[in-house]
Amino acid sequence: MLAVGVAGCASVSSSDWFPSIPGFSNVVTTSADRSALAQAQPTPSSLDDNCPSADIRQGASTLAIATKTQQATGSDLRYQLSITQLARQCALEGSEVMIRVGVQGRVIVGPAGAPNQVDVPLRYAVVREGVEPKTIVSKFRRIPVALPPGATNVAFTDIEEDLRFPMPGRTELEAYVVYIGFDAAGDRNQPPTKKAPPKKK
Repeated sequence: MLAVGVAGCASVSSSDWFPSIPGFSNVVTTSADRSALAQAQPTPSSLDDNCPSADIRQGASTLAIATKTQQATGSDLRYQLSITQLARQCALEGSEVMIRVGVQGRVIVGPAGAPNQVDVPLRYAVVREGVEPKTIVSKFRRIPVALPPGATNVAFTDIEEDLRFPMPGRTELEAYVVYIGFDAAGDRNQPPTKKAPPKKK
């Protein structure tokens, strides 16, 4: 089993992530109560009570990297990534909802030893839940994290500043969820950018 415990987890204050900014909702560091969200009344200038909840995508809270991909054991583990805390803020900008999402996690060094720097692959997505879930907006980021010599675990923090989408109706907004998780494939699955044909002289 490729799993190691999280040791020495120190959390940062969410106010350090998201300073108070006019127009933004209060910082929320735990998943919102969905039933309370359903009863909230949207207002034209604030999303304090209507900011979609943030949650870790199922199966994407940890990511283990080993020296081999087939029949790996605990001794083959190079490092493991884990998410420890989330925070988000919402704001209305005209007819659009803008969400800032903060993620705190850790890189834990395994028995096989980790490199001096690792890339943390994070996927942010706003999804409208329902019988047929629909992805509204999705962003992928690779975060470089340095591992000093002798370190056994290192914390990392990332902030996605601008997840935005058109303001939906009240019923739809109640079903929106911001999902965060590790995405090992990430941008490798995105089609290559097509090059423009050379101009004829």
